[in-house]
Amino acid sequence: MGFSDIKKLLIGDPFPTSQELHERLDKVRALAVFASDPISSNAYATEAIMSVLIVLGSGALSLTLPLGLAVAGLVLLVVSSYIQTILHYPDGGGAYTVAKDNLGTKPALIAAAALLTDYILTVSVSVSAGVRAVTSAFPELFDLRVWIALGAILIITWVNLRGVRESGTVFAIPTYAFVAGVLVVILIGLVRYFGWFGAAPIVIEAEQVAAHAQLAGFAYIWLLLRAFAGGCTALTGIEAISNGVQAFKPPESKNAAITMVAMGLMAMSLFIGITFLATHLSLVPDEAESILSQMTRQITGRGFMYYWVQFFTAMILFLAANTGYQDFPRLGSFLAKDSFLPRWMQNRGDRLVFSSGILVLAALSSLLVIIFQADEIAMLPLYALGVMLSFSLSQSGMFLLMGKIAHLKPGESIHTNVTVIHYEKSARLKQAFNALGAVVTFVVFIILVFTKFLEGAWVVVLLIPLMVIGFNAIHRHYERVADSLSTTGLSDENVTKVADVVFVPIADIHRGSIQAISYAKRISRDVRVLTIITSPEAEERFMRRWNRFPEITSDLMLVLIEYDYRDVLAPLVEYIAKISAQEFSGQLTTIVVPEFIPETEAAGFLHNQTARRLRASLRQYQDVVVIDVPYHIHSMLRDAEPAGESAGEPGDEPAAQQGAEPEA
Repeated sequence: MGFSDIKKLLIGDPFPTSQELHERLDKVRALAVFASDPISSNAYATEAIMSVLIVLGSGALSLTLPLGLAVAGLVLLVVSSYIQTILHYPDGGGAYTVAKDNLGTKPALIAAAALLTDYILTVSVSVSAGVRAVTSAFPELFDLRVWIALGAILIITWVNLRGVRESGTVFAIPTYAFVAGVLVVILIGLVRYFGWFGAAPIVIEAEQVAAHAQLAGFAYIWLLLRAFAGGCTALTGIEAISNGVQAFKPPESKNAAITMVAMGLMAMSLFIGITFLATHLSLVPDEAESILSQMTRQITGRGFMYYWVQFFTAMILFLAANTGYQDFPRLGSFLAKDSFLPRWMQNRGDRLVFSSGILVLAALSSLLVIIFQADEIAMLPLYALGVMLSFSLSQSGMFLLMGKIAHLKPGESIHTNVTVIHYEKSARLKQAFNALGAVVTFVVFIILVFTKFLEGAWVVVLLIPLMVIGFNAIHRHYERVADSLSTTGLSDENVTKVADVVFVPIADIHRGSIQAISYAKRISRDVRVLTIITSPEAEERFMRRWNRFPEITSDLMLVLIEYDYRDVLAPLVEYIAKISAQEFSGQLTTIVVPEFIPETEAAGFLHNQTARRLRASLRQYQDVVVIDVPYHIHSMLRDAEPAGESAGEPGDEPAAQQGAEPEA
């Protein structure tokens, strides 16, 4: 079974390009694919606020609700801004496209770097949080948390490689089951807390935690800002839909906007409900058990509902990583198209997904999981920084775009570099919302930087500019390649000439080397066969075998290079480089290398190592062309000569003494 058979078995038959429209997502699947991250953040966003406030003692946890409401207001503000982005940039690209069109290349690259960083963290944090939900219910699995996280990444990677539509179908059930389960728990909790319908009241067992510090003034405000910054993890993934508008079925913009509204309302309903109940039930953050687990257990007990919520919490936390899997490859394709990332990242795989981007994301997120030992709390200080920066840049770009629209008259429209904008009656009002959103999200970004800097946020602060430098370096490389390949001013005089000489390096005379020599004679009259001689015995044996085929070798130049060391490549490369420079300066010289093709791929490791090293060594010379002449081993086995003075296996004793495989 070959590689292509294994690939087909794992990810399925290739899709034709014409099937792309069929593979797009309806609103139900799209909500599961793109909204799993902001919805799943409800499992830890409230806890992130409480984990900071607990420093002031359990009494300070009452501040969780007002801080949560502030976070919810920010979410709704950002959602409204991204709905505008979706409608005005239907081709997708989100913050990167908006910034590039309105702010310029540098801000766009900063937004892209920030988002790519956030998507990597989305995968790492989500699966680590999922592992925590599992170990909360089954503490005996705690020591296996890293392996569970890596296994989850592997499964999500596999599902995404199978296609967008298929991943949407797989992830829909856990997403909606989580939402339904938590909503039921919240409703039961509210009914029992307020005593509606004669329901049994909840027994509140308030745990008193003493304050670790007495803070006042600036220190107190600083702590509140840190708690608010922790809650802002609820905003991660909101921009995902704006990046992937083209993943929706037509009409793309309308369906994406509707899905964005549904996501915002659903996520914030859960967040406010959990925050309200966690505050009024006097829950205290515990490293061994999540706030959501405590809340569910206290409201419903350890029955069916508890394990339903815990199971699907773990599932959606694992699958929330899918938001990163959708947007990292897609954003990477936009950057690759603009020559800021390797061009191969814009290529779609067999199942019409950006396979290379998916695999890169899986590798980077797995590395983070290993480094942080699947501890999402340790990674949270790095989280949300990138997304807040991209929010601010995106809304700043939309502010400028709305300013252009506000100057249009009814019926007028203009083309920007990316989109077409039309007159809108409410442009000034929308511009005001964008201004507010840009300022607020930038302030939150600054808060995150300063409050989380020493806890690890410095890594993201350093990484984003380094990524931008890398983007520009890649772009300059592609510009140099384009300039080098340009045909502008090209004429016959400055086209590189091809020399009428062919070098054939061999170590022995056998069917493979004879085939290579015969090929070389068909393309040139000046064929020079090169071989390394390491002893008189080796020379005598080689010449005896050479003279057996006078009809092939009589009109060739045989170059015997005597060498007293083991590395036979050095004299070969030195000779080729010397002759090319002296006799054929400024011309292309051709090297024909015989290469064995074994009967199996595994057997390939036993052959051609010298040939590969020779090709790699010759690449540094710009006027050298290397041609491989394959010889299939099964043909040699089928037509082999009788034993005796035969060409023999390439590695027979005399050839082995020469220190080189005959294919080189």
